Amino acid sequence: MKITAYILSLILLAVSCGTDNPQRAEAVKLSVDKASLEFTAEGGSQTFTVTASERLYLVPGDGWVSAFQGSKSADNKTVVTVTAQENTTTEVRQTRISVVAGEDKQYVEVSQGAVSENTGNTAWQFAAKFGIGWNLGNQFDAQNNGVSGETLWGNDKATQATFDKVKAAGFTTVRIPVTWMGHIGEAPEYKIDDAWLDRVAEVVGYAENAGLNVIVNMHHDGADSRWWLDIKTAAIDSEEHEQIKAQVRAMWGQIAAKFSDKGDFLVFEAFNEIHDGSWGWGANRTDGGRQYNCLNEWNQTFVDAVRGAGGKNADRILGIPAYCTNTDIAIESLVMPKDSQEGRLMVSVHCYDPYDYTLAAKCSEWGHTADASKKVSGDNESDLKAVFEKLHVNFVSKDIPVYMGEFGCVNRATVREQAFQQYYLKYFAKLAKTYGVPAMIWDNGAAGAGEERHAFLDHGTGEYCSPEAKAAIEALITSYESDYTLEQVYTNAPK
Repeated sequence: MKITAYILSLILLAVSCGTDNPQRAEAVKLSVDKASLEFTAEGGSQTFTVTASERLYLVPGDGWVSAFQGSKSADNKTVVTVTAQENTTTEVRQTRISVVAGEDKQYVEVSQGAVSENTGNTAWQFAAKFGIGWNLGNQFDAQNNGVSGETLWGNDKATQATFDKVKAAGFTTVRIPVTWMGHIGEAPEYKIDDAWLDRVAEVVGYAENAGLNVIVNMHHDGADSRWWLDIKTAAIDSEEHEQIKAQVRAMWGQIAAKFSDKGDFLVFEAFNEIHDGSWGWGANRTDGGRQYNCLNEWNQTFVDAVRGAGGKNADRILGIPAYCTNTDIAIESLVMPKDSQEGRLMVSVHCYDPYDYTLAAKCSEWGHTADASKKVSGDNESDLKAVFEKLHVNFVSKDIPVYMGEFGCVNRATVREQAFQQYYLKYFAKLAKTYGVPAMIWDNGAAGAGEERHAFLDHGTGEYCSPEAKAAIEALITSYESDYTLEQVYTNAPK
């Protein structure tokens, strides 16, 4: 009986394997759920699913595309991950992936956009021109009791050597913030002190000699609505608003006239971080747009004043700041001024995201490999990437140039913390390159590590402030200039 039962079980097993398994009884023909994939110039990864019972082979067409197959499921499905490298050229590219299973073959067409599919796109041209820049911070913008002075906040006077070294470090642009208060005469002329204006012009000349682009602005004159660029008062007092416009007109007319012979390397930026003292979370949120309207009018006055100053100001590139230079507020409220020249205005925003890491230094690490207890919560890389995506969608893709007048990441004390600082700067630079947003790192000359410590290059000599500062800047510049992708930066985050 035992033998008979054993033989019967073998027969049943043979039947179950031979006739009740449709996968063996009938081969599953090759099919692919997507006929094509489209990538942006940034590159990245996408997937498609192959169904086939035969063994699967993948043959990518060109080297900029790779394809990897996962494990086959019980229903003969295989997920294929396709990765495209960043396209740093101005040419759209196409290839195909051959999908082979037994005697069957299908193709998945792959296309990728270029850095600029329209080589006439002004935004991308400006991005290429200005690249990664450096701020001469806490210098001409320094002030004490409403009077600005070049060395008031501890930095030595800038020299020709300063800008030669900035250029040698790999920067293409310098931003020279200037606070004008304390050097302004009475209404209605509001004459700027000759010595102050001459010194600004001398330093601009240093940068010109070094072959750098230059951005000159009006900086702490509007800080927190405490000084003459008082948007809080202007929003509720029309007479104050008109008086400020008159002063903007007079002062920018003088500044522009001073530099009327300077060519396209020089950019004027209307203002810095104009807000009512609450950093974008004050009355601007509830006043029905009155503060936003004031700034939009001030920006228009600035453009008109520069264009009317003669010489090469007729088509000079001009920076137009959003309220508090905030990206979201820019998208919501900024109205670009009318201009006699087409395509010569750039939107100016700042980015120190996330604040608790980059400026306050409450967190010492950043990114997907960081210790969760030492980083800002959330997906750090995706959150930062979202800022650039917004700028690209709302401005760059619409042929409106935009730049980050300021970004930064304070210096750190330990080797591990410095590795994450370098990673942040690498990721930021690659985002800037990928999305066509030139960016200027903040350098206030403050030595050491921790909150608001942004010393990278000595303001008097241009030498690196420390080996750690040198490593940070080299990480920034190398990432911007290299051909590797955002995904590769991400993959190589500190462990």
